[in-house]
Amino acid sequence: MSGLSDALRNLKLVLDETVKFPAEYLFKFIVPVGEVHQILFILQGMEIEQKASQNGNYISVSAKSMMDSSADVITIYQRASVIKGVISL
Repeated sequence: MSGLSDALRNLKLVLDETVKFPAEYLFKFIVPVGEVHQILFILQGMEIEQKASQNGNYISVSAKSMMDSSADVITIYQRASVIKGVISL
């Protein structure tokens, strides 16, 4: 688990203790409109829902997918973390 932020390390520990993998996992992100293509690329192949914010500056993206392990979940969050302005929920 080296190289993980404290938040991701804690999430991995919680997932390992509470989720029996493989399991369906719901990812939620808020991204600036100009960056939505990047999160959609990371989440490709998942069941995705998008909703624009009231002022249209942000897009809420929810994605469901079967994950084989907590490490797979953490990988998605790590890939998303490099997107400028992304908020992971």
